[in-house]
This record gives sequence, C-alpha cells and structure tokens, in this order.
Amino acid sequence: MKTSMSVLLSVLAGGLTAFGVVKAMEPSSPAEDQQVTVVTDENGRSVEYRTVNLADSDYPDFTYAAESAVEAVVYVEVTVQSRQQYQTIDPFFRFFFGDEYGYPQQREQKGSGSGVIIRPDGYIVTNNHVVSGASKITVTLNNNQQYDATVVGTDPATDVAIIKVEADNLPTIPMGDSDALRLGEWVLAIGSPLGAQLRSTITAGIVSAKGRSMPDYSGEFKIESFIQTDAAVNPGNSGGALVNKKGELVGINTAIVSQTGSYTGYSFAVPVNIVKRVAEDLMDYGSVKRAMLGITMGTVDKKIADEMKLSSVNGVYINEVLKGSAADKAGLRKNDVLVAIDGQKITDASSVQAKVSSYHPGDKAVIAYIRDGKQYETTVEFQAAAQQNGETDIDGSIAFYGARLKAASPETLKTLNLRSGVQIVSVGSGKMAEAGAMDNTIITHVNGSAVSSPEDVVAKAKKAARAVYIEGVDMNGRAFYFGFGK
Repeated sequence: MKTSMSVLLSVLAGGLTAFGVVKAMEPSSPAEDQQVTVVTDENGRSVEYRTVNLADSDYPDFTYAAESAVEAVVYVEVTVQSRQQYQTIDPFFRFFFGDEYGYPQQREQKGSGSGVIIRPDGYIVTNNHVVSGASKITVTLNNNQQYDATVVGTDPATDVAIIKVEADNLPTIPMGDSDALRLGEWVLAIGSPLGAQLRSTITAGIVSAKGRSMPDYSGEFKIESFIQTDAAVNPGNSGGALVNKKGELVGINTAIVSQTGSYTGYSFAVPVNIVKRVAEDLMDYGSVKRAMLGITMGTVDKKIADEMKLSSVNGVYINEVLKGSAADKAGLRKNDVLVAIDGQKITDASSVQAKVSSYHPGDKAVIAYIRDGKQYETTVEFQAAAQQNGETDIDGSIAFYGARLKAASPETLKTLNLRSGVQIVSVGSGKMAEAGAMDNTIITHVNGSAVSSPEDVVAKAKKAARAVYIEGVDMNGRAFYFGFGK
C-alpha cells in the first residue's frame, strides 16, 4: 500500500514538473489590448511582434472641439483693386496722349480666406495677407449670416490682422497656451479651403514641430516661430483656427510649404501667444507697439561653439549691440551668447524674435547669457521700435512715411534689369499707403534722382521743398509713379 502510494506521488510530481516546464517554454498570453503576429525571418526562425489594439475609448475624441470651435470660424471674402501700369511713363508721350497716359489703371480682383472671432462684439483675427490691399471685406459666419467688415489694424511682420463686423453676441473660441503644446499632440485645422463651397472644413493632425521658420524671398521682415502640423491646409485656410482637443485656439493657420501650391504634407500656424500680443495692440492702438532689444545675432553651431569655447551649441551669439539700445543699457556686449529670456530657453534667432515680440515697450525681462565661459544674468527694459523717418526699425529696415524700406537685393535688381533700387518692405498706414504705394515694389527715383539705399530715399525726400515724387517698378517690371505732400 505504501509502495503504491509512493509510486503514484512520484508520477504525479513528475507530471506536474513536466507541465510546468512546457508552460514556461510557451510564449506568455498577450494582454487584452495587444495583438500578436508571428512571422518567419530569413533564417527560418519564428519572430513574434506585438502591437497595441486600442479600445474605442483610447482614440482621441474631437467632436466637442470641432463642434464648438467651428461656430467661431468665418469665411472671409475680399475685393482688391489691383493697379495696372503702362510700361513707360515718359512725359513726352503724356504731352501728346494726355495726362492719363501712364497712370495706373484699376482692375477688381476677388480673394478669400478664413478668420476667427475672438470677441463677441465682432473682432476677428485673420492673416495680413488675406486682407492686405482690400477695398471691400465680407464675412460669412457658419450659420450663413453675412456682414461687411473693416480693417482695424495689420501687422505684416507676424502676418496677423484684425478686422471687425458690427454685431453682438457672436460665438468665440477661448485662447489656449501655444507654449504648452507638445510634439505629437493632436490638433484640428478649421477654415474654408479652396473657396466658399468648402466652408467650415475640419481636418486633424499632430504637432510636427515648434519654433519653425521658413525661407522668405521677398526681403520682408518676419517674426516667425511657427507651429508645424500635418493637418491638411490649403489656400483659403489662411487665417483659420488651429485648435487643441479642448477646443482652445492655439494658432492661426498661415502657410503651407508646397511645390504645387496645394497641401503636400505640412502646414504652419502663428502661435496664439504671439497672436494674443499682436491682437491686443491692434485693437487698442491700431498698430503694434513692438518692443526692441537692439542686437543683431546669429545661431550658435558647432564651429562657433568651438571658436568661442562653449560647452554646448545652445543659444544665439550677439554680432552687434546698437548704441543706446535696451541691450546696451543692460550691459550686453558683442560675442555674448544669449541662452534664456525669462527662463525660456533660446535655441535660435527666431526664438529670440518670438519671445521679444511678446513684450511691450517698457516691459522688463531677465536675460541669461554666457561671457568668457561663465553664465550671467541681467535685467533688460525693452524700448519701442523706431517709427520716425530715417530711423532703423527692429528688423534693420528704415522707416519712411509709415512704410519700411530696405535696399533691393542683387538678385531682385538683376531680375528686373535695374542698376539700383530700394524695396518697399511694407507700405504700412502712412502717407506712402495713402499715395498708392504697394508692398514689395522697387523705388528707383525720388524727385528725379536715382536711389540705391533707404538712406538715399530719406535724404532726397528731406530736401524736397513741398512734395515727394516717387518712381519705380513692380515685381513684374511694370513702371509706376506717385507723389504726396510733405
């Protein structure tokens, strides 16, 4: 009896051991949210891949954000009176053919974009390039109500504009914090791509990058620190909303990078933290009261870091400090390396521009910088950017009767077959705009004398007794001229 019991226990123990060994050798059971795929590799071995099988509750739900935000995104239609010039303005021909010979002819053009209602009393943010030069603006809400709109103010440097309709109790989008956006975070783009027939279109994507800048061949100064996304954006989306999953506005869709002119993978939005700062000034003053630090700078790369014996390639180095500027008064010097402004890390020149643009003249900030291998801090009080004729603005351009001027690039002069000229970077809202000046055109003569620099333009205009007479060509080589009283 005892012998039989011992044999039985031995057999049972052996069986349990064998079963345990077999189970230990078997692959573990996948979790409920995983899917197992077994494939054979090139050596004939079985390889196991596991992927996550998300439940419905794990997918992002955009319904609230989309349904709430879409009500505050509007369709913007603009009418622009474009100027067509004759190829010559020779006074000889005007003598025989009349005073109208060579004067600009008007032609009406239509354009469209999007906008976002930011105040219930009718204030709408859009892009400067959507409403630039518009003689008439019509806004259509998501409920098909239409209003005529007027331009409150524009800022070409950030491509932000504010327009207004006479209405009350309009739906709005709450503003979020674009600095808090994370790479890979889901966002929605809302606007009217490709015209009125696709109004209130909603697309989804992720934040692909932050702090992006893009090549600009116009010579116009830009403050760029774009949010890059892969949400589909096409012409007509400009000025529309980029919102997060909470339905908060985090950016204004502005541009795409494409060789075809249509969406091919990436789109760009002005961060809402920049938009808020610009919009407040435009609504309060009609123009942006931009702060100025007063430096020229370059991004630190490995070569610069080695030459300056820096421990990393972070920050920007100072090429020049303008005498009497905010930076000069704070004690910053040439070859100092800026690494942070008010605790925000500096990575390149665009991040400095974006951060400085968030301040008003008179605001103070703590700047961290490296000098001779050691890190220091200083407090800077920002100054106002120059606005008087002949003064250098934050971007290096020269102020001239509300406009900003820069020397035309050699490439532009060669393309237009000109010996010299000065580019109108931005017309602004002064006498130049009132006289009919247009962005990105080239001034060749002031009061009959050729000009090659913005300083020439200012000097020759200053010598004029009563009026300033300007001649030039547009980017298509067509001649123009206009004048205004001093």
